[in-house]
Amino acid sequence: MQNTFDVVVLGGGIVGISVALHLQKRGVAVALVDKKPPGNETSLGNAGLIQREGVYPYALPRDVRSLARYATNRALDVRYHPRALPGFLPFLYRYWHHSRADRHATIARSYATLIEHCVTEHRALIEECGAAALVRPGGWTKVYRTQAALDAAIEEARIWKAEFGVAFDALDPDGLHLAEPALGRKLVGAVRHVSAESVNDPNALVTAYGRRFEELGGRVLLGDATTLEPGWRVRVQDGAIEAKSVVVALGPWSAELAQKFGYRLPLQVKRGYHMHYATQDGARLNLPVLDAEAGYVITPMTRGIRLTTGVELGARDAPPTPVQLEAVEPLAREVFPLGERIDAEPWLGRRPCTPDMMPVIGPAPRHDGLWFAFGHAHHGLTLGPVTGRLIAELMTGIAPFVNPGAFLPSRFL
Repeated sequence: MQNTFDVVVLGGGIVGISVALHLQKRGVAVALVDKKPPGNETSLGNAGLIQREGVYPYALPRDVRSLARYATNRALDVRYHPRALPGFLPFLYRYWHHSRADRHATIARSYATLIEHCVTEHRALIEECGAAALVRPGGWTKVYRTQAALDAAIEEARIWKAEFGVAFDALDPDGLHLAEPALGRKLVGAVRHVSAESVNDPNALVTAYGRRFEELGGRVLLGDATTLEPGWRVRVQDGAIEAKSVVVALGPWSAELAQKFGYRLPLQVKRGYHMHYATQDGARLNLPVLDAEAGYVITPMTRGIRLTTGVELGARDAPPTPVQLEAVEPLAREVFPLGERIDAEPWLGRRPCTPDMMPVIGPAPRHDGLWFAFGHAHHGLTLGPVTGRLIAELMTGIAPFVNPGAFLPSRFL
């Protein structure tokens, strides 16, 4: 077995595999190491959105009414484990701080430099991998139950279009029914983000990127990233491998490994669930749909209609508590004719989040050859290829296509 490489990438999600593929494309000898084959953790269970419109990362509401609603722990879009809440408070305070409107706008101007490339960077890899059948153009749709909420969403979309050139369509009830005939007629309208795209099988997309990585000579190895030692040496299934450089792209498990080398990075997790359903009477959903006032997404996947929940704040490795799924399923059935459940159990995933809502991308300040690529929160799938290209350009001395300054690990150290 080959045991020396130029770079070892730790983590087989969409970010890790994108980093590995971009490096391998540039002639770097790369091994990708994870406990599971690529795409079988956090990258497995998302809503499949490539969010070109997502220039404003998800902020923490600051108004008293919203905070009071979340405090009851009965909100549909956010739930928390009471015992875990004290451990979240320092993170939540910093998150709240960065969510003030002026700070959030400043963050968005940096964040948009990544987001603007998300569709084109995915499309470049998709074409190279022959995976076009996995991706749908046409965007995705936010539907609304009240006129006031719809009007506010349209105004927000107009601001995003003016600031960042993000296109959208506003749909009245008839327009929404024409676009999605199977949706319930009680909805008052929708905003469709037409510049975004969606994926009908995120795991298959990561697998396709991984297959291309191996075709180019990259190696996918099962191993334990926590065994990483300076030098950069890590144990894998058949022994140990070494490399000149290592990229930590372990999603919600990244902060623990970074701390092993003295880097205390403020990473927390937002947990979430999904379940697949059959449909009734041949009903069809054409594009992903967010029921914005109920806090869930339904999206057409190869396995069926995937229902994804909002945010659960709890210890990363705590047992599943899918109360949000149980709460929103009846509401989803009002909107779309879901059939029986397909999965035996709800899937649980964990989104790695930073308090300033931006990912950690770049070199570790105190260790030569140590690089970080994690903390993408709700936009891991969206930003995987963008991050992969940015890291690859930085590591190989190519002028980066995006200014990395706002995303460097040093901002927290």
